[in-house]
Amino acid sequence: MYKIFTAAKQIGQRTYILLLLLSFSSLQTFAQQTQVSGTVTDAATNETLPYVSFLINGTTKGGKTDLDGRYSITVSGESAAITFSYVGYKSQVKTIKAGAAQVINIQLQPEATLMNEVVITAGKKPKYRNRENPAVELIRKVIDNKAKNRTESYDYVSYQKYERMVFSMSNLSEKFKSRRVFKNYQFLFQEQDSTKIGGKNLLPVFQEEKLSDNYFRKNPEKMKSVLVANKRVNFDERFVDNQGLSTYFDRMYQDIDIYDNNISVVSNQLLSPIADSAPTFYKFFISDTVKNHQPQLIELSFTPRNKTDLLFEGKIYITMDGNYAVQNVFLTVNKDINLNFVRALEATLEFEQNPDRRYHLSKSNLIVDFGISKKNGAGFTGERTVSFNNYAINKALADTVYDGSKLVIAPEAVKKDEQFWAANRPLALSPSNARIYSNLDTLQSIPSFKRTMDVVTLLFAGYKDFGPFEMGPVNTFYSFNGVEGFRLRLGGRTTTALSKRYFFETYAAYGFEDEKWKYFLRGTYSLNNKSIYAFPQNYISASFQRDTKIPGQELQFVQEDNFLLSFKRGENNMMLYNDFYRIDYVHEFENHFSYSLGLRKWEQSPAGSLYFTNSPSNFTDRINNIRTSEISLHLRYAPHEKFYQGKIYRTPIIDKYPTFNLRYTAGLKGVLGGEYNYHNFLGSIDKRFYLSQLGYMDVTLEGSYIIGKLPFPLLSIHRANQTYAYQLNSYNLMNFLEFVSDRYASINIDQNFNGFFFNKIPLLKKLKLREVMSFKALYGGLRDENDPLKNLSTMRFVQNADGVSITNSLNKDPYIEGSVGVGNIFKILRVDAVKRFTYLDNPMVSDWGIRARVKFDF
Repeated sequence: MYKIFTAAKQIGQRTYILLLLLSFSSLQTFAQQTQVSGTVTDAATNETLPYVSFLINGTTKGGKTDLDGRYSITVSGESAAITFSYVGYKSQVKTIKAGAAQVINIQLQPEATLMNEVVITAGKKPKYRNRENPAVELIRKVIDNKAKNRTESYDYVSYQKYERMVFSMSNLSEKFKSRRVFKNYQFLFQEQDSTKIGGKNLLPVFQEEKLSDNYFRKNPEKMKSVLVANKRVNFDERFVDNQGLSTYFDRMYQDIDIYDNNISVVSNQLLSPIADSAPTFYKFFISDTVKNHQPQLIELSFTPRNKTDLLFEGKIYITMDGNYAVQNVFLTVNKDINLNFVRALEATLEFEQNPDRRYHLSKSNLIVDFGISKKNGAGFTGERTVSFNNYAINKALADTVYDGSKLVIAPEAVKKDEQFWAANRPLALSPSNARIYSNLDTLQSIPSFKRTMDVVTLLFAGYKDFGPFEMGPVNTFYSFNGVEGFRLRLGGRTTTALSKRYFFETYAAYGFEDEKWKYFLRGTYSLNNKSIYAFPQNYISASFQRDTKIPGQELQFVQEDNFLLSFKRGENNMMLYNDFYRIDYVHEFENHFSYSLGLRKWEQSPAGSLYFTNSPSNFTDRINNIRTSEISLHLRYAPHEKFYQGKIYRTPIIDKYPTFNLRYTAGLKGVLGGEYNYHNFLGSIDKRFYLSQLGYMDVTLEGSYIIGKLPFPLLSIHRANQTYAYQLNSYNLMNFLEFVSDRYASINIDQNFNGFFFNKIPLLKKLKLREVMSFKALYGGLRDENDPLKNLSTMRFVQNADGVSITNSLNKDPYIEGSVGVGNIFKILRVDAVKRFTYLDNPMVSDWGIRARVKFDF
């Protein structure tokens, strides 16, 4: 059967080739296609000329050269002529030889202009103003016509989209290139014109291509993409989350829609030059009129009113046909912009005319050069090129085309061979880019590179790989606290090299003060034959853990062991010894909805100065432990969620979309030794709000309600922070165990202004500092049955040596704290002055404090 199928396939291929040759012959006879490309330069200086207009004579087909003066066009017919024109230069006409691809470089002669004598007198530069400014009047007309010039104005749109992302080490010196460590890697380097962004020497480290079919329907509104083909560099999964890396670049280099009010670039939002409020923040100038283009174009130049604000500068070309549409855009940023690590940024957008004489985006290019220093030294350069082809408007398709998920990945998308890509790429790869895939495959087979990646993974991810087993995380090997004293820990876990179905994780720790061993063991079975750390997760696990934790802090197996979190203010010797027996089932879906089911047997005992007692008068009558058995259901929905999967945690790539969490936990008395019946309902919503020039605001709403009579360790012990690090999701001036509730609602607001105010202050603007502020409010309480002050039979709150209760309920007043701070200190540090506003009479309370947080951000 296989031989018959192979024979049939070969006959089919021969037939296809024959038909292809016949078709090509027919096309040659009736409508020859000629590919013409080249570079346009100044005949006097040999400098390349960007945005030179070219037009096929007798047609409306043409375009403009790119930033490097390059052009490319397909000419139909037996013969044709192309006219090149540029303001200040003589136009030039070139005849095209039909049927042969050709490179025609153009040198334009500057026009000699005879000028009358002009007398220049010194005078005050006129103040820029919007009023009676023809450039501002024009941009307002563009703003007024945005709605009709957008894709969303059509009933139906379909097009093919091609994307290419290349990321390279850049600005590499010859000395760097010739280092001994790169002796075996010389084949990786690329050279380009030293005047281009990225410098002369590049070392590509990532490349990805995508080809998709896209369909838009206005009513009912639906945008659907079918990923037809996807090709990228894939690193060893032990070291790199390839999908996460691709997602990160997608977030950094998003599609640029000039008609949006805000444009997302390198995780920041910059105001579009045609945003509704653009005349308030930009200065506009009419810099040229392009009369040899149909329709006629006006060139508008624009600059930020404040050079440090998150704004573009550049040029935009507007059609003067009554549509006031954008025909071409060049975007860059001022060198003084408050944008970290960005040395250079350039974006170009090219538009083509639709049959209804409106325009659609046909090609975009975004290139960003990153570096620690903005002046020199090695860095990274990323370039994303997107082209839109086969653009069709108002052609209705069957409803089935729009059904289903917004993104559909074709079954063989990642398996397309080079023959497919060569035939379907609308933009051919340069010879050097074509070698990136094979070069990086070769690189990963070199032993010295593998050793280097081992060291990098150990330093940044905290794990040392030994094939089927990896040891770590290293930042937990040593820590200390008030109960255990000096603590050593050693652990690790299995990898997919051992099995893609079965995973095991373990650690052992010893405290030299309490002289107790702690340990953890978990076995997991993957139900989808993927790593349990890869998205989407689908597994069942069973675990046992004996360890300490601070009451009210979720035990993350790592965080409280972290050496940097060992430094705390005040007394922090109240902890719990815990025994956890758990069975968990986790199921994630591609749409980022997930649910988990859990069964947990939990025994907790007081440690350090913490104690349990039910006696209101005899505090020596202690309770040794509390035993509970629980079942839980956790629902989570995070639409359009993006993240990078690390060795332990997922690092979120935050966007504008919300995250919803709902958790239900039921205590089962009499089951597996459980002593209490209860029901705990917990819900939260997290969302980032982008506020254009005012930065962004992160908001978290959370609430909980517990049904049942319970001792305080089983109530909601609110998240406190006694370290000197500023924690976004904790109360930074609340003490451990200070407040408990059986019901509560909270709001957490963290506002980042991105330097909007500091940018206006002459001395501060050069430091590129950024303003931050936060507000946190917690409202809660206890029912009488759970309040030891009103119910003498319930477990007593903890008291200090003076007999004063250090654990309290939230009465009628909420707990409130806020902060103001300065971010972007040395580009990585945020320092907040935190103020506590309520419950200042509680013992061991600080009403204000200084907290710091390290954050890498652009």
